[in-house]
Amino acid sequence: MWWHRPSTVTARAMRAARFALALGIAGLTAGCFQPLYGDRSLSGGPAVGQALRGVDVMPIAAPNGTPEARIAVEIRNSILFDLTGGAGSTSPTHRLQIQMASTRTQVIVDVTTARPDIENYGINATFTLVELATGKPVITGQTFARVSFDIPGQEQRFARARGLRDAENRAAKVIAENIRSRLASFFIAGA
Repeated sequence: MWWHRPSTVTARAMRAARFALALGIAGLTAGCFQPLYGDRSLSGGPAVGQALRGVDVMPIAAPNGTPEARIAVEIRNSILFDLTGGAGSTSPTHRLQIQMASTRTQVIVDVTTARPDIENYGINATFTLVELATGKPVITGQTFARVSFDIPGQEQRFARARGLRDAENRAAKVIAENIRSRLASFFIAGA
């Protein structure tokens, strides 16, 4: 069976033409890119970072002296740092209200001692962003985080407590990042 094979010169020319076309398309779209957390916006409006610094994060309600109270403070501090970058906030334009609940689930249980070897820790959070000028909620959403931790040996109570604390901190950080991403997409897209 016979078919036409292009010569090596023709194949090289076709590859070069495809490369030039791809480079030309990339050059045309290069000016359309705007970093999400950049200092300036392409449209001339306030940048996302400036808008995020205008969000006032309310304290998260949790019973005093409970592990949930420490986690609520951890979530709030993470969100404040994510929104401001540690630079401090500007005059507030929006207020963020968060409600949270935590869960613990035993994943793997030792059959001889009936003690857990691996546990999951989870946080469910509901948040509302309220525009201060109108008093109306502009975003309402939910997010969650699930992290697991090992219990290295049944008699190591400190290791279990430290593993739980680390899982709580990781889950709080995930919640803060999810909320920050949702707020950033609202400020960039307006929806």
